[in-house]
Amino acid sequence: MNIAEQAFTSLFPDKEVRHEFSLKYNNKFKPYNANVRYSSTRIQFKLSKKWRTISKEIRLGLLQSLMLKVFKEKGNSVNIDMYNSFMRHIHIAAPKEKTDIVLESSFNKVNEKYFYGLIDMTNLVWGNFSTSKLGSYEYGSDTISISRIFKDADPLLLDYVMYHEMLHKKHKFYSKNGRNYHHTSEFKKKEKEFENSEEMEKSVNMLAGRKRVVKKIKGFGWF
Repeated sequence: MNIAEQAFTSLFPDKEVRHEFSLKYNNKFKPYNANVRYSSTRIQFKLSKKWRTISKEIRLGLLQSLMLKVFKEKGNSVNIDMYNSFMRHIHIAAPKEKTDIVLESSFNKVNEKYFYGLIDMTNLVWGNFSTSKLGSYEYGSDTISISRIFKDADPLLLDYVMYHEMLHKKHKFYSKNGRNYHHTSEFKKKEKEFENSEEMEKSVNMLAGRKRVVKKIKGFGWF
């Protein structure tokens, strides 16, 4: 019995195994990322190579959390709890090798004003020129990524998006019945503590809208 089958039988002891399970490690994934593909007969897991050295108990929890999504089930296990705890703390060991002077300035400013300087420095990178994914926080690599549309924008708008991602770093996620919730009521309450948050939200959306129009025009070759 491979680890994927073991994860299934321990999570669903009363269910018959009707799928062929496979697991591969992939060096194209970001640290500690994973995904699952499935059909009526087969379930294939792909994991970042970083998972190879992590304990079997935690890997079982990762696979079980993906299975709950595949089968659209609610549930929990000791292994899932171990996996979630691992993901909440993995940022401590992640190497801090990437930064940018503009992003670092924003991070430090927001850290002092809203977090009393208590948020540890993270990796800071510019993402794609995206008007939909404005920012993200990657748990496995402890990386905040910000859309390039903010490179030439009002620095205060950058600070607002930075604040949002720093909240993710601080609060991580809440787990219940095999589901992880990132934008909890507590998170949304804290998000509104940014000075003039409603105005900032509108301004960010307006910026994204303008950049979206410019991007379409350039796509037609008018520039």
